[in-house]
Amino acid sequence: MVNRQLEMVYILMNKGSVTAEELAERFEVSTRTVYRDIDSLSMAGIPVYANRGKGGGIRLMEHFVLDRRLLSKEEQGRILAALASLRETGASQDIRILEKLETFFKAEPLDWVAIDFSDWSGRRGELYGQIKEAILGRHVMAFDYYGQHGDMMRREVEPIQLLFKEYTWYVRAYCRIRGAMRLFKVLRMKRVEVLEESFELGQRHRVEEEHPMEGEHPMEEEHSMEEEHSEEKAPENPASGKEGEPGEIILRIDAKEAYRVYDRFEEDEITVLPQGDFEIRMRCSVDDWVYGLILSFGPSARVLGPDWVREELAARIRRMGEMYGR
Repeated sequence: MVNRQLEMVYILMNKGSVTAEELAERFEVSTRTVYRDIDSLSMAGIPVYANRGKGGGIRLMEHFVLDRRLLSKEEQGRILAALASLRETGASQDIRILEKLETFFKAEPLDWVAIDFSDWSGRRGELYGQIKEAILGRHVMAFDYYGQHGDMMRREVEPIQLLFKEYTWYVRAYCRIRGAMRLFKVLRMKRVEVLEESFELGQRHRVEEEHPMEGEHPMEEEHSMEEEHSEEKAPENPASGKEGEPGEIILRIDAKEAYRVYDRFEEDEITVLPQGDFEIRMRCSVDDWVYGLILSFGPSARVLGPDWVREELAARIRRMGEMYGR
């Protein structure tokens, strides 16, 4: 809406007078929406008015100039940088506005971020295009989704956002099967379809900040229709001994793994020991993802506590040994 109103001002500055019908056709909205935009611009201090009847039209007050000095150089730069980042998502309308503001501010944007949605094989570009189409057009999506334990289920969702979190892209959507907001890992979405059916944003699409949503994320994912885990902050007590409950795991990792340690853990989780090894105190919910992370370090990582995590890890290693010893 703000982009549309800004472009309306730009058109009026160039043409002088435009009818509501012309603007409605240009932006593919109703004339009622055009008049609402005019009211909003007027309330914001832009001297725009409308004359109805024959020979009428929408105009700016004579001698009006949109003063770029209303914004500091830093503010102008931030606006251009923000719109330049949107260019990476393929938002063509924002590109047109960016070009206009570049001329108006007499400045070029700093391309501070680049996003490449494709993988090295080039096969996922189409998938992200489908997700973008569904989100921007408010279309229902359907796809086969693989859960944490490999179970596959057909989902119908109302997508509202593409989210990057913990090295991975997710779709935030209202799941019609779960009846609640969920995060879906893009890599697990297969046979994606964008349906003709559309939806309106409503209360059910809101995510309350003070009550983080339950759902699928890297460390706590759905296990069944009945059992779900929320993204709650870990309590202060150490790990209790129950799978899926948040707590603290203490690891010792060899010094030779330094590059991976600093890639994966936060500074406040890392203690460098006198001999160069690392002690890691990681607060998390213990599940298959955590065991996989520890095992990925091979013999370079040892669990110092709690005991039940070390015992479970040893049991998994024994089962792996038995499998390869056959």
